[in-house]
Amino acid sequence: MTIRYTVTPRPTAHKFDVVLDIEAPHSEGQVLSLPAWIPGSYMIRDFAKHVVTLTASSENRPIRATKSDKQTWILEPTDGPIQVRYSVHAWDLSVRKAHLDATHGYFNGTSLFLLVHGADNSPCEVVLTQPAGERYANWRVATTLPRLTGDALEFGRFQAKDYDELIDCPVEMGTFVHARFEAGGIPHEVALTGVFDVDLDRLCADLKVICEEHLEKMGTPSDLDRFLFQIMVVGSGYGGLEHRTSTSLICSRDDLPKKGDTTIGNGYRTLLALSSHEYFHLWNVKRIKPARFTPFDLSKESPTTLLWAFEGFTSYFEPLALVRCGIIDRDSWLELVGRKLTDVMRRPGRHVQSVADSSFDAWTKFYQQDEDAPNAIVSYYSKGSMVALALDLTLRLDGGTSLDEV
Repeated sequence: MTIRYTVTPRPTAHKFDVVLDIEAPHSEGQVLSLPAWIPGSYMIRDFAKHVVTLTASSENRPIRATKSDKQTWILEPTDGPIQVRYSVHAWDLSVRKAHLDATHGYFNGTSLFLLVHGADNSPCEVVLTQPAGERYANWRVATTLPRLTGDALEFGRFQAKDYDELIDCPVEMGTFVHARFEAGGIPHEVALTGVFDVDLDRLCADLKVICEEHLEKMGTPSDLDRFLFQIMVVGSGYGGLEHRTSTSLICSRDDLPKKGDTTIGNGYRTLLALSSHEYFHLWNVKRIKPARFTPFDLSKESPTTLLWAFEGFTSYFEPLALVRCGIIDRDSWLELVGRKLTDVMRRPGRHVQSVADSSFDAWTKFYQQDEDAPNAIVSYYSKGSMVALALDLTLRLDGGTSLDEV
């Protein structure tokens, strides 16, 4: 059974309209739900709260849809196929949810795609419909969802082997700037959205050597046949979220390299470090992951004591790749390491909370910090990277090996 989603953007209303077609619903009543959190961001976000309307029908006959909790709907039993129509408000300009206006659209699958219970492993099809009106005639699509119809960057039909892949391929649409480069024999793409001035050739050249550094050290994943950097450029912002074949980033427009400028300022270094961090997640957490995440339970918190290894180690290799491939020099790398060490040492919380406890309680403490946070918690990112540094140095001094090899 193929689960089919048709997505129609309404930019001026800031809403995505979705039609979900289920060929063979459960005979005792089909259950549907939206995730409560998105992999890579360990906080309950309750995506279902953005669902504005939801109706269901079977063979043109309305059927009852009843909510059983904050994120779950139960449809009354029916013998025929079911069609569910719902609308999602999209006004969160971040890498975690969905955003839609007259300039662009972006969404993660966790915000838009209802899970059809019992069909988690069924193939999915997505129809992305171009917004109506001449204003959107030049809009294009950037996603790593495998394409079924249409040319590259066009709206059309896409597929996913299951729900897990479906929600791990975010979609950017609009009049973005697009570029391609190859790293390690793998096609890579960049889609830049926003208002900005950028030396696109330099950005791609720098991303290329960073990606190649990671690919050489870690080995090319056997299932990686392309990669996409989705970058939303804003006045002031920072953030990233990893995915299996892409990453979504937010940066300030001043962080981008300007044409004619060959220096690496703090802003551009920050953007390249963020890109390096999210790219390293191709291995660390996307393909090497805690048992707690296999499979993901997105209906509630899934605590693990290992985020210090998955995020902290990634934070350690993030700037290390930059100095290894020649993007920054040794002094710049030492400055970045010093900043993280200073961040840890200045926080009394390091005496109160271990990195394992910081990982486990990320859902309620690290992601929901209050005024006492510096005294009560430690960052599993910063301290985790210091643990990685200590382990790497120990291995090199005592065993003749390194954290790379481990």
